[in-house]
Amino acid sequence: MLKTIEWKNGCLKFLDQTKLPAEEVYQETADFREVAQAIKRLSIRGAPLIGVSAAYALCLGAQEAEKRFPENYFDFLDQVDNTLRHTRPTAVNLFWALDRMREVWSKGKLKGESMQTINLQLIREAQAIENEDREINQAIARLGSQLIQTGETILTHCNAGALACGAWGTALGAIYWASVKDNKKISVLADETRPLLQGARLTTFELLKNRVPTTLICDNMAGFFMAQGKVDRVIVGADRIALNGDVANKIGTYSLAVLAFHHSIPFHVAAPLSTVDDKIFTGEEIPIEERGKEEVICWGERQIAPFEVGVRNPAFDVTPNQLITSIITEKGILYPPFIDKLKKLKKGDG
Repeated sequence: MLKTIEWKNGCLKFLDQTKLPAEEVYQETADFREVAQAIKRLSIRGAPLIGVSAAYALCLGAQEAEKRFPENYFDFLDQVDNTLRHTRPTAVNLFWALDRMREVWSKGKLKGESMQTINLQLIREAQAIENEDREINQAIARLGSQLIQTGETILTHCNAGALACGAWGTALGAIYWASVKDNKKISVLADETRPLLQGARLTTFELLKNRVPTTLICDNMAGFFMAQGKVDRVIVGADRIALNGDVANKIGTYSLAVLAFHHSIPFHVAAPLSTVDDKIFTGEEIPIEERGKEEVICWGERQIAPFEVGVRNPAFDVTPNQLITSIITEKGILYPPFIDKLKKLKKGDG
């Protein structure tokens, strides 16, 4: 499995995913601002990984506060937290992780603990979030593999593998487990995933590294292959899940769900429970990030459309729960109706 981030000697080292698959370049920083920018520009991406990285970025901010602004330590942490929360609005894991970190330093403040003690506690919490993510991914992968049968071809969209998480991944984790651990002979159709080609650049890169037979297709080819009987099931990740089971994921996911429903193909979502936002009940409440027009007009240095043309670039769409066959979580595979089951699991009663 690829190692996407590493905390080492008070710095965060991360794989720059914008350079894949041509180069495997790692960057190292002690500045939380650089991590925030890396999340914004998608050098660090994937809902679970964004959460883990934001937690470590908060640690970097705490170290800076102790050295440079000891008299305004907690005010500075507030500023760091606010900066990180404004990087990307849709992936709820970002806010979930920062809430956990805030709880640590808020308790330290109430107890009158030293900055050094709080900083150590913050690092331990960030490491706990990373370790939990690794264990959760493994559980999702193992459970998801149970749905996959030998001989199947699985269609996936965007990238929900080790690059998007601490390890294994969610949707790709299930595929890896089926292929590598359970020795099932399967193959994958990977959507290119416009406009930034995370499927073409990242998913195929990961799958081939793990020796999983993979075929790359353009996004607008999925319906054709479904109609030809070439797709046995669809597995995707998620950036935020409402309590009723509506799922926000990379733009184009909704179209796949509609196509899968029409062709009676199982459509599965693999995601940790941290992706479930228990503050919202339907997908209509999920904030959808809209990114810059240059991502659509250009690819790299190449212009592919007139600069004068109007552009819409939502990064995510919402798939209604009625189109979802199951949601694969670390606590089990959930089937519709989702709302009571998700509420129970979020309360820790599952």
